[in-house]
Amino acid sequence: MHSAQPSPLGTPTDNPASGRSEPPEQFARVGSLDLAYQRFGDPGAPAVLLVMGLGSQYVLWPTALCHALVDAGYQVIRFDNRDVGRSTRLDGIQAPNIPATVIRRRLGMQVQVPYQIADMAEDAVGLLDSLGLARAHVVGASMGGMIAQVMAANFPARVASAALIMTTTGHRKLKQPSLALQRRLMRKRPKAIEEIIDQGVETYRLIGSPGFEQTDAEIRAKITRQANRGISPGGTIRQLAAIIGSPHRGRLVRQIKQPTLVLHGRADPLVPVEAAYDLKDKIPHARLDVIDGWGHDFPNVLVPRIADTLIQHLPPG
Repeated sequence: MHSAQPSPLGTPTDNPASGRSEPPEQFARVGSLDLAYQRFGDPGAPAVLLVMGLGSQYVLWPTALCHALVDAGYQVIRFDNRDVGRSTRLDGIQAPNIPATVIRRRLGMQVQVPYQIADMAEDAVGLLDSLGLARAHVVGASMGGMIAQVMAANFPARVASAALIMTTTGHRKLKQPSLALQRRLMRKRPKAIEEIIDQGVETYRLIGSPGFEQTDAEIRAKITRQANRGISPGGTIRQLAAIIGSPHRGRLVRQIKQPTLVLHGRADPLVPVEAAYDLKDKIPHARLDVIDGWGHDFPNVLVPRIADTLIQHLPPG
């Protein structure tokens, strides 16, 4: 088991793209894991916990979004899930064969995976414990939205509200991404850092937003920042196995009683928009907001609208 080494604490991280400095990166001990996180704003303010998606680091949460939430009166915590970025990587656990796992799952057979989405939800609750937070507004994107669903249903006292962004219950009857996209995303990742970055830019172009232009420089900056913090191909596969090996949440999400926002892009090729309508059907009190032209990313030009939508959704306290 590998644990990332901390960066110097007490020194804000500069992010030129945001125009504002970031708080220092810190580490919280959660069970046997060390979770890397940043905490923006007043620690006494109502908390917003941002949970990122598959193989993605907390830096993919736009820093401008974090500052907008702080300006609206909240503190914001964004963190690396287990097996990604600078949180503990479970490199001592062999990553499973994904095609074989998918086939077994589709045949209704039992699958063995290193951990499930429910374990990652417990990680997030453990982070709240470590930070002394009794509850938080939980905002999850993609796989992070799956984690947020489990948190809201299984730990209702800890989740003040939920925002489920570009995510799904995982029900097998829902529309899936095209086979061509699935094959493209399952390509073997190169070893050279520049080739990894180039492939990341290609992926963003495949799943990104046709209605919100991003330059190659903007996309490359996001990919490069992740690469510089460390990439864990095995961790991404183990996270993907967690998604495949977890039960779908079609029944579970019906237990969600907290204020809930379902936010999705109509042009999302990775999690088709039908998943958003399915969530709304199963969580009738949820507010649904579908944005034309939005794919499976966070274009810089769309961040102000996303921030406004979240701020309107978040109840005080």
